Amino acid sequence: MAPNTERIKKRYNRVAVVFDLLEKPMEKFTSSWRREIIKEVYGKVLEVGVGTGKNIPYYAPDVEVVAIDFSKKMLEKARAKYQHIFPDVTFIEMDVQQLDFSDNSFDCVVTSCVFCSVPLPVLGLKEIRRVLKPGGKLVMLEHVRSQKKLVGPLMDILNPIPLFLYGANINRRTVANLRQAGFKQITETNLWADTFKKIVAINGK
Repeated sequence: MAPNTERIKKRYNRVAVVFDLLEKPMEKFTSSWRREIIKEVYGKVLEVGVGTGKNIPYYAPDVEVVAIDFSKKMLEKARAKYQHIFPDVTFIEMDVQQLDFSDNSFDCVVTSCVFCSVPLPVLGLKEIRRVLKPGGKLVMLEHVRSQKKLVGPLMDILNPIPLFLYGANINRRTVANLRQAGFKQITETNLWADTFKKIVAINGK
């Protein structure tokens, strides 16, 4: 298990009961972005870091979804809200840094605001690449470090605050991490400034 994983998991378990309330102000923006990324996926899909299940209602009926999260309490909330409405979604407690799936298992992988919290993001992305089929698609909605001269360094200065509160980094360089993990075909679209992005990476094994 990666360093800090248990500590961050405990923080998410702790905030699970109020997580939807905390994120409600942002949902007026992110709900449309969620619909946008879910339109991209097909076939057998792995959603990493499903949280309380905000993406679940947007999947097409013909998509087979396996939804994982390393936080037991967050996963329980997602299961309680959606298991009876969407019985074909499989919910599993699992860490992206150590996926219990065979190589080439999924057509697509989805993440939304997840890789800010993965302790070893490159390891997690390597695991995603391993379980994606050749030519498979990783679709991400992520907030990342700004490349702007003043904003980026400010995010570095402020990063310890959200990291301490609930284990999230606001200054991750996710596109660089994707390249380090072996993804070469990467497209990024700015959704808000250059900090919220839609990122699509094709697994060119």
